Amino acid sequence: MATASQPSVHPRWARAPFYFNSAAHLLRISRDKATNLQELLDDLRTCSEACIFQHTFQTLEEHHFIREGFSNDFSHWAFSACNEIELAERLAALDVREFTSIADLRQQLVRLLEDYLRKSPRAATRAASEPFYLMAAEVVVVPTPYVARNLEEFADGLRKVSIHGIYYHFIDARLRLKLNNNDFSVWLEQELDMGQAADRLNRIDIYTSTLEGVRRSILKVIETEIARG
Repeated sequence: MATASQPSVHPRWARAPFYFNSAAHLLRISRDKATNLQELLDDLRTCSEACIFQHTFQTLEEHHFIREGFSNDFSHWAFSACNEIELAERLAALDVREFTSIADLRQQLVRLLEDYLRKSPRAATRAASEPFYLMAAEVVVVPTPYVARNLEEFADGLRKVSIHGIYYHFIDARLRLKLNNNDFSVWLEQELDMGQAADRLNRIDIYTSTLEGVRRSILKVIETEIARG
């Protein structure tokens, strides 16, 4: 007599496991600060790549619960401290997902400021209400007990790891991987030959969602793959 239970599906095992980490970020204030837009432009030309990453990508972790507003620290400062609304909107419209290198992102930030100051030269030396301090983060990696050897364990780890772990593997990894990938996608593609799922993760919008929303979007992709067997 047949039973109602379904036969167990054997999971696809990865060639190498995925180790979930979390991270703490120790902010380091650089020697560079801007008291007006011209000084910010000069600093943008010479500051470290880690500074550019901090004020564009990394700021997402600090404000991960905010769904609307200016998308990076440069645009926020142009609005709140310089009262240059048009410039703030231009900087906020910059979609960092389009860039595959910090150098290209830096170049575009410089170009936006140069174009604006060319049109509004008086804004260049107008004093801001507060200075802009350029910062970068020193990352301290914290191991977690969660390890994935297949998709089921991967989904379980995604549910249990903190949002700092999600941030570390999905956003912070982009500085290590030249912006165009994340740790989750790399593991799916290299260890499970799941290139299409990896691509779907890379297309998740990190700007229109909180980090919890990013977690849910990643899980949706993984759970879909699990259901397909």
